[in-house]
Amino acid sequence: MAVGAEAAVRELRATYATGKTKSFEWRFSQLKAIQKIVSLHNEEIVEALRSDLQKPEFEAVIHEVKTSLISFPSSAKIVPEPFGVVLVISAWNFPFLLSLDPVVGAIAAGNAVVLKPSESSPATSSLLAKLVGKYMDASAVKVVEGAVAETTALLEQKWDKILYTGGGKVGRIVLSAAAKHLTPVILELGGKCPVVVDSTVNLKTYEDYIENINIISYNDVNFYTLVEKVAARRIIGGKWCANSGQTCIAPDYIITTQDFLPQLVNALSSQLDKFFGKEPLRSKELSSIVNIHHFNRLLKLLDDDEVSRKIVRGGERDQSSLKIAPTIISGVSTDSLLMDEEIFGPILPIITVDKIEECVGVINAKEKPLAAYLFTNDKKLEDKFVRNISSGAMIINDTVLHFFEAGLPFGGVGGSGMGAYHGKFSFDAFSHKKALLKRGFALDISARYPPYTPGKRRFLRAVVQGNLLDIIRSLSTCW
Repeated sequence: MAVGAEAAVRELRATYATGKTKSFEWRFSQLKAIQKIVSLHNEEIVEALRSDLQKPEFEAVIHEVKTSLISFPSSAKIVPEPFGVVLVISAWNFPFLLSLDPVVGAIAAGNAVVLKPSESSPATSSLLAKLVGKYMDASAVKVVEGAVAETTALLEQKWDKILYTGGGKVGRIVLSAAAKHLTPVILELGGKCPVVVDSTVNLKTYEDYIENINIISYNDVNFYTLVEKVAARRIIGGKWCANSGQTCIAPDYIITTQDFLPQLVNALSSQLDKFFGKEPLRSKELSSIVNIHHFNRLLKLLDDDEVSRKIVRGGERDQSSLKIAPTIISGVSTDSLLMDEEIFGPILPIITVDKIEECVGVINAKEKPLAAYLFTNDKKLEDKFVRNISSGAMIINDTVLHFFEAGLPFGGVGGSGMGAYHGKFSFDAFSHKKALLKRGFALDISARYPPYTPGKRRFLRAVVQGNLLDIIRSLSTCW
C-alpha cells in the first residue's frame, strides 16, 4: 500500500474510533453537505461531465445530478429469485443443525443444493447422506462426503452462492476460491467472543438463597428481587455446557475488574462443582475434545509456562477420553498466548482492568467477534457497550441464546464473517432481490430523448428546481 493510502486509512480509523461518525448530527450534516455540492455546483458538474464524456447538459442532469419524472407513471417492486445452485459447507461441532439449517433456507428460496458435511463428524455425515438421499429429491439436493480433497474439488466448481461455517483459515480459502467465479459467499466464522462482567451483577443463584435462608415464602416478592442475576451459571452454560467450549459463539475470555475477580472466580468454581462434580473428567455431562489434534493444540496452550502458573481452576486432562476439565486462568495479559486466537475449548482466561469501562479498548484492539456479552445492571455501561463494540451479535446478561432466536439474524462482521441467516434471514440470504419496474405505453415524455430543445431545457430546469407548477407548464412542450 502506498504511503499516502496508509496515512489516509490511519486517519480515517482514528476518526472512526472517536465515535463521531455514529452520531445523528454528524450523519445529517454530511448528507446536507452532499446536497449542497449538487445544488450549488450544478454548472461545474455539468461542465466536468461534458469535458470527460461530451455528455449533453440534459443527460448530465437527468442521469447524474437530479432524479426526474421521466419514469412517471410506473410501478415498482422487488421480486425475490433463487441464486441457482448453492454449496453449503458445514461444521463438526453442531454437525446436524449447521448442515440442515442453511439448507432449509436455500431450499425455501428455490435453490438446488450441495451439502458438504464435516469429515470430523463422520457418523453424522454418513447419516445425513443416507437420510437426504432417502427422503429428498436427489436431482436437486445432494450430500457430498469426504475431506480436504473432496472439499477442494467442490470449491473448484462454479457456484451461485456458498455458505461456509468454520474457522478463519479455511474461510479465506473458500473466499479465494469463490472470487475466481465472482461467487457471493456467507462466511460464518468465529473469533474471540468476550464476556464483560461488571461488579454490579449478583452472582448468587436461587439455590444459594435456598441454602442460606431458613424460612422463606415463595410468594415473597423481596426474595425474587434478591435473585436478580445468575451470571456464573449463564457464563458456564455458554462456555462448558455446549461442546466443552467448542462453539464459535462460546465465551472465549472474561474481562472484569481486579477487585471483583475473587468473587467471580469463586462463583464460577462453585457452580462448576454443581454441574460437573469434583472430578469433572469422570462427568458424563462434559463433552470430549473432537480429536487428538485439537486435544494437543489445547494442551499446548495449557502447558505454556506463563499460562500454567495462572490456572486457578481445572487443568486436568485425560487423553484416553480426550477430555479436559473446565479450566479458569486468572490474571491473563492481553498479549498472552491464550489471546492470540480463538481458544475453541474448555479454557477460560480472565483479564482484569482497573475500571470496567476499559473493556471497550481491550475488545476493540482485536478482530470483531462473532458475539459479545455483557453482565451488568448499569444502564450507562450497557449503552456504551452497545454503541462502541462492533460484533456479529450481542447479549446483555446472558450468553449464546441469540443463536436459538429465529427472529434474529445470525452472522459475523469483519474477521468473524460476512452475511447472516436464520429464519426469514435464511430465505433472504439465498435469494437475489430483483428490482422490477413496470410501465404502460399510454404516456411517454419526450424530454428524455434528443434533440434537447429549449422547451425540454425549461422542463429540465423546473425539475432541478423542484417547481411543480413550472414542471406542469413545461410538459406541454415535452411530449
